[in-house]
Amino acid sequence: MDTRLSAQDVVRCDLCETAIIQMHCDFCHVKLCKPCIGDHIADDYNKHQIVPFQQKKSTLIYPKCATHQTKLYDLQCKECNFPVCSLCSATEQHEGHKYLVLAEIYDSKKNDIAKDTEELQNIIYPTYKEISNDLETQITNLDEEYEKLTTAVTEHGKQWHREIDNVINTMKKEIGDLKEKHFDIMKKHAEEVIQIQTLIDQTLLNLKEIEESNEVSMKMKYSSRNKEFSKLSPKVKVSLPIFNAKPADREQLKKFFGSLASLYTSTEENGYKLKKPETTTRELLEEPELITTIDTGYEILRSVTCLSEEEIWTSGEASDMKCFNIQGSLFKTIGRISGIFPNGIAVTGDGDLVYSEGKKGTSTVYKVTNGQTKKMIRLRGWIPSQLCVTSSGDLLVTMYNDDETRSKVVRFSGIMEKQTIQFDKEGKYSGNHIIKYISENRNLDICVADCEVGAIVVVNQAGKIRFRYTGHLPTIFTFPMSLSEIKLQIVNVLYFPINVLARFQKNHVEGGTNS
Repeated sequence: MDTRLSAQDVVRCDLCETAIIQMHCDFCHVKLCKPCIGDHIADDYNKHQIVPFQQKKSTLIYPKCATHQTKLYDLQCKECNFPVCSLCSATEQHEGHKYLVLAEIYDSKKNDIAKDTEELQNIIYPTYKEISNDLETQITNLDEEYEKLTTAVTEHGKQWHREIDNVINTMKKEIGDLKEKHFDIMKKHAEEVIQIQTLIDQTLLNLKEIEESNEVSMKMKYSSRNKEFSKLSPKVKVSLPIFNAKPADREQLKKFFGSLASLYTSTEENGYKLKKPETTTRELLEEPELITTIDTGYEILRSVTCLSEEEIWTSGEASDMKCFNIQGSLFKTIGRISGIFPNGIAVTGDGDLVYSEGKKGTSTVYKVTNGQTKKMIRLRGWIPSQLCVTSSGDLLVTMYNDDETRSKVVRFSGIMEKQTIQFDKEGKYSGNHIIKYISENRNLDICVADCEVGAIVVVNQAGKIRFRYTGHLPTIFTFPMSLSEIKLQIVNVLYFPINVLARFQKNHVEGGTNS
């Protein structure tokens, strides 16, 4: 058997191809046995670097100079941007030129290649993998999502069928009532006619008896009633009710039944973001990172809340609420029941919009599901301000009383009041400022921005105060603000928690401070 063809054969000398290798030329990258070393270095002893095979290392292989055949390129002319050898650098062509060492360029390129490889492996490829997985998930969920849409239409159709059945049954009952009334009228008239017929029958019997009698007195007393009977009673005419059927217009029916919004497709130039390298500690930005600017069109902006990473809801002192994508394009608009602007907005885990509005006397929190607005919570004596939906699905509402002397935070589970947090001057937040923005952090603490006392107050789930933050804060929007300020302030609202609330955890929570 030819051992050179065996999969288990040892590495052989590159020159004789029979002996087992013992040495290595680091200059030529050739594997050698000891007997072949002399033949290998015969051309130029000084240039070769013969070492034991176990000690081999990677030696740079420079290209040969095209002008000077015995030399290798080892420099790069900065002016000509071309590799040269030591003899080339001394020629008039390169007189006064500056040079870079090829070995240094090699090391720099090697580092660049290592960095690019690491970026491709750890950032770019995982990002594409994540995008691919996300698209596969979306495609997989298409059947389920469209099934939900079909189910919604079917359920809406059942509701319409029930209402149509109710209308039909109501109309049938009305027909029955009309029939009974018609019957009573005709029956009464028939009884009157029968009564007259009975009188006529009796009169005919009397006439026959008088006619057959020979008594003069009976005939003398006879008085005719024919004139009385000849005066017929009025004819009663009752017309049957008529059913005025509306034409079954399919297009008109579809218009009232509902409509499907067209597929919304957009191409976002910077829609995907590269994954950031994972680190053990979260870096805090000294300055908010500007992602985009959005012109809301509101003269006075009041609230911003995220529907997703790509969509945000906004509200201002206007009669509608607007949903924008992250590029600033208007995606959806919802009008409200009453004419006053919403005090605060929030988004539930199901993507439903919740908003509050009110005035002295009666106030309401509304919920918008599939375009249908329904009353969720009614309040008397208290006016709801800002809202927050917690990770558990509860609704946190900041509110103030009608005379604006007290304020509190109330937790609702559905429509039931679950918890009330109201602070006093001794140990908890106070103040009657009507605007108090509220949020839940990752520790499930409740964070309230109290503008009047100049602090962000944080309490745990039980309502026990953990700490106040009164340190230096970035500029926060004030009301009212001009239209020109809104573009920048939306960015502040969106990214304010990344900087400030993260500092709360770093400076207070992790350090155990409850100041």
